[in-house]
Amino acid sequence: MVQKFTKRTSPVSLQPKEVLKESYVEAAVAQSIDESNESMTVAEAIAQMLENLGVKSAYGVAGGAMASLWGALSNSSVEVLNFRHEAGAAFAATEAYFASGSPTVVFTTAGPGITNALTGLFAARGEGAKVILLSACTSAAQRGRWAIQETSTDTLPSSGIFTTGTVFNYASTIESAAQLPQIFRKLALGFSQPGGYVAHLSIPTAVQNMAMSDTRLPQQPLSCSTVAANDSAIAKAVDLLQSGTFAIWLGFGARDAADEIRQLAEKTGAAVMCSPRGKGILSENHPQFIGVTGLGGHGSVMTYMQEQAPICTLVLGSRLSEPTSFWNNEMVPERGFIHVDIDPNVPGVAYPHAETLGIQSDIKSFVQQLLLKLETDVETLNRVKLLQPSSLPKPERSPVEPGQQSPIRPEVLMEAIQQVIVDGSDAVVMAECGNSFTWSTNILRFSSANRYRVSTGVGAMGHAVTGVVGAAQVRNGKAVAIVGDGAMLMNNEISTAVKYQIPAIWIVLNDARYNMCHQGMKMLGMTGADATIPETDFEMIARGMGAKGVRVTQESEIIAALEMAIAANGPVVIDVLIDPDRPAPSKGRNKGLASQGVKSTIDKPKAQASFPNI
Repeated sequence: MVQKFTKRTSPVSLQPKEVLKESYVEAAVAQSIDESNESMTVAEAIAQMLENLGVKSAYGVAGGAMASLWGALSNSSVEVLNFRHEAGAAFAATEAYFASGSPTVVFTTAGPGITNALTGLFAARGEGAKVILLSACTSAAQRGRWAIQETSTDTLPSSGIFTTGTVFNYASTIESAAQLPQIFRKLALGFSQPGGYVAHLSIPTAVQNMAMSDTRLPQQPLSCSTVAANDSAIAKAVDLLQSGTFAIWLGFGARDAADEIRQLAEKTGAAVMCSPRGKGILSENHPQFIGVTGLGGHGSVMTYMQEQAPICTLVLGSRLSEPTSFWNNEMVPERGFIHVDIDPNVPGVAYPHAETLGIQSDIKSFVQQLLLKLETDVETLNRVKLLQPSSLPKPERSPVEPGQQSPIRPEVLMEAIQQVIVDGSDAVVMAECGNSFTWSTNILRFSSANRYRVSTGVGAMGHAVTGVVGAAQVRNGKAVAIVGDGAMLMNNEISTAVKYQIPAIWIVLNDARYNMCHQGMKMLGMTGADATIPETDFEMIARGMGAKGVRVTQESEIIAALEMAIAANGPVVIDVLIDPDRPAPSKGRNKGLASQGVKSTIDKPKAQASFPNI
């Protein structure tokens, strides 16, 4: 029986030490404008500073209100990609950041350009990307006079869109050239910090053409500081880890510490599990890996927690959000959590009743410190190793019976993707929300970090179908999106990929319905709601836009289609007619629900059960 706690310890890293390291913004605000450049406009100065901040690409939709800024960007070293919709541009910028590590820009015109981009920017903030929105707004003299696409306090709320807050880490409207030095200093400092940073600079049309005159931009180099745990925090963590068996729970925030985490796991023998966004940080083929938690996760995790429950769990870089944990109390060990995160507000939030040792630290720095402590204290290390179980459950693989050819079973498709794309190439793979997410997360296996991308926070439809363009563009190599037909119809950027010959690949799970909704409502015993959509020929759509397209109707055709797409130079759409009646993998979720007394049958379920969680 799992013991419940009512007490939570406060974070112990009260006086974190700062560790300085070189950053990509070391020369972020480098050269001042010399006397010969006094005629430079604000728009040109902004483009120059973006270059010096390390921005290499910008994504957006232009318009008359931001023509000068668009022109300045287009004549800089920043690669400017013109998209078909601002939300798609923002999703592409988000994924370009994660694929490259360099901050990116989204540009929009006034009014609807800004509001269209907000969903993608909301996702960028939730995912932890570094992105700047450059938008145009109505000039002061025209505000309140019904200007075209007027953007002012008369038409849009300023709070949240044009101010620092929940959507933007920093926001400012530039009314004069004199603001630029301080604005760019703030941007450089924001980019130099660990974690995400989403900013919004709104520039009135008239201001874009103002001369910089004698305004000088800063020259001071900036350094990135990371927070490391103090000695007291490390000592307390070691004491807990040697009190009994422990597990390691990895999240997306630990992706840059893969080597250190593998060393820690192998030195201690601890079981390792991960969130959907944490796949591949420790190879999913590693003997100590027990599975993915949460949405699309594995029943083997619950088997471990029920049969070999650890005394405590070391959580590295995960918020333990609902899609990662479902807040299942069976995931709470007897002695609770050692929860390490760069954000001091994260530890203890998901499980407020559980005993939690909260440590604010960069994950890589923390694991390095912990390894050093264990290596210098051989007695403690040996004691920790002795406590770990000799055998661990492995993520289950559901056998696929031979014989069926059409419609295509999603399991067969995923095994082919594993063979051709995951094992046979270096492509980044991303999965759209919905059943695409659960099939991909459950079946695909990754042996390295940063090759699999899903959104477990915002989870917006259209994220992967457009984000794949940004990822493929900055990599100058393959990126693959596994998406549903509903998402593909909602907001794709095939035309953009064709224009720039970006090697993006879309694999469309075509079942003529929003199938997570359809299957979920059926499992909840609810009738009358219609989640079907007309069957769409995505091969024809792709060819009509100038991309390569192929329709797969037989299981025997899958491998050849995938190999063709990997070998192709430009964008490819693979339209796969899948069996809509194959239930998406939910064994891990069902075990979690069962432990809380929720039934996923036609019997009336308890409160808060919904189709994404069944």
